[in-house]
Formats: sequence, structure tokens, C-alpha cells
Amino acid sequence: MNLLQQLEAEQMKSLRAHAHPDFRAGDTVKVNVKVVDVTYDEKTKQNKTRERLQAFEGVCIARQGQGLNESFTVRKISYGEGVERVFPVYSPLVDSVTVVRKGRVRRAKLYYLRGRRGKSARIAERQDNEASESAEA
Repeated sequence: MNLLQQLEAEQMKSLRAHAHPDFRAGDTVKVNVKVVDVTYDEKTKQNKTRERLQAFEGVCIARQGQGLNESFTVRKISYGEGVERVFPVYSPLVDSVTVVRKGRVRRAKLYYLRGRRGKSARIAERQDNEASESAEA
């Protein structure tokens, strides 16, 4: 392992105190994102910052990159419109990631879901024995 990889490994350990669960394309994930609201208070003439968590739940359609540059794309349908959001894995704004259900897909990138609606956009659920078989292979 060269010096750059060592430095990157140290940075990854320091950036993320609690590890995200293992997930891949096809899994439905719930990402809690830190949102910072900044408001200006006329009375005290100061900016007030308030931090809150906002959940973004959808299907992980892609994971790309490696190391510190790794990111994943989550897609959901909001009010009949498809919304995609890219999250860096090691971002301080990503508070937590939880896997809601595991999907059974045969692709690493599910970009074909963008053109589908309704039943054709469904993803079958992956059973526990299928997950262990794919991990062994």
C-alpha cells in the first residue's frame, strides 16, 4: 500500500465515526441528511443557525468511486416526479444510512429505472440465502 492509500485510509477512519451498513444498487435506503438553516435575526442583528435532520428514502441506483471519493445515488418518486440525489459516502452532512429492504437486481447501475413507472419499476426483494450466496461467489 503506497503513501497516498495510507493517508486516505486514515482520513476515512477519522471522518466516519460510525460505519454505514453494507448496501448496493437495488437496495432501498433511508439517508438522514443534516440540513443547516441560517436565518437573520433583526432584533439581535445576528445570523442564527439551526441544524436538523431530513430523511431521504429511495432506491440506491448506483455506487461509484472508491476511497474518499466514493458516492452513491438515491432515487425516489416525489409527487409523481422522479428525484435523484448523489451523496458522498464520507460526507459530514450524511448522518446515517439505514437499509429498509434489499433488492434483487442483476446490474450495478440501475439507470434504466429513470424511464419506468409503476409495476415495471418494481424491484424484487432479495432473500437472506441469496445475499449469502452472492457474497461467497
